[in-house]
Amino acid sequence: MKVNGVPVTPPDPDARLLDYLRDDLGLIGAKEGCGMGECGSCTVLMDGVPVCSCLVLVCQAEDADVTTVEGLRRTALQEAFVTGQAVQCGFCIAGMVVSASALLAENPDPTDEQIRAGLEGNLCRCTGYGAIVRAVREAAR
Repeated sequence: MKVNGVPVTPPDPDARLLDYLRDDLGLIGAKEGCGMGECGSCTVLMDGVPVCSCLVLVCQAEDADVTTVEGLRRTALQEAFVTGQAVQCGFCIAGMVVSASALLAENPDPTDEQIRAGLEGNLCRCTGYGAIVRAVREAAR
């Protein structure tokens, strides 16, 4: 497995990917929210596809290229989240940014409806999602 472009050898193949990333690698951007794949706070990219790392075992990612929010380059998307005040408590933001980056890689000019669909698995308890959708739209420009 590669994590953020660096080859790694996890000690426990039966560990959850989320735990390995946080506890062993110190990559704390992905957060445990629900532990059931419902909230999106632990979203990472696995071979470019957003996945809930709380539901993935390390052995399932054995040959994968895993990208966490820490592995994303500083982008217009991240700037748009900051300048557009789309960040409230920050708990969900890593997952939102990871999911939005996958959306923009696939569709560089999404409609608001497509943005909402692309962020569907990410829950935020602090906002009404308006600022988040605007941030993704701004980054697409």
